[in-house]
Amino acid sequence: MRKYDYLIVGAGLFGSIVAYELNKRNYKVLVVDRRNYIGGNCHTRKINGIHVHLHGPHIFHTDNKFVWNYINNFAEFNGFTYRPKAKYGDKLYSLPINLHTMYELWGVTSPDEARRKLEEVKIDIPEPRNLEEYVFRK
Repeated sequence: MRKYDYLIVGAGLFGSIVAYELNKRNYKVLVVDRRNYIGGNCHTRKINGIHVHLHGPHIFHTDNKFVWNYINNFAEFNGFTYRPKAKYGDKLYSLPINLHTMYELWGVTSPDEARRKLEEVKIDIPEPRNLEEYVFRK
C-alpha cells in the first residue's frame, strides 16, 4: 500500500491548489518544496506588523469569473491597476507603448498617424545591438 497517491513538487499557487483539490477528493498528497513556506513567489511574511512581499508585489488578474470566485475563497483582494511609466530625459511616458504613448511622444491622435510616424522614425540598423535599435530598425 502506498503512503501517497500524489507527489507534488512545488508549493506555489499551482501546486498548493492542486494539492488542496486532490485532498478534498480524499487523495493522499505529499507536497515538497525547497523553500520552507507555501505560496511560492506570492509568499508574504508579516515583519513588525507590515506585510512584506518577499519576491516583489503580487498582482493577480483574471477575467474568468470561475477563477475569480474560487481564488476569493482563500484571500481578500483589493483593486489594483498596473500603470507603469518610463522616464526618458525629463519626461514620463506611458507603458506599454500604445496610442497614448505615441501622442505623448509625437502628438499623433489616430492609429494611422501612429503607423506613419513609426515608419518615419525607423533607421537602417543591419545588426541591432539592443532593444532600442531593434525597435527602430527598418
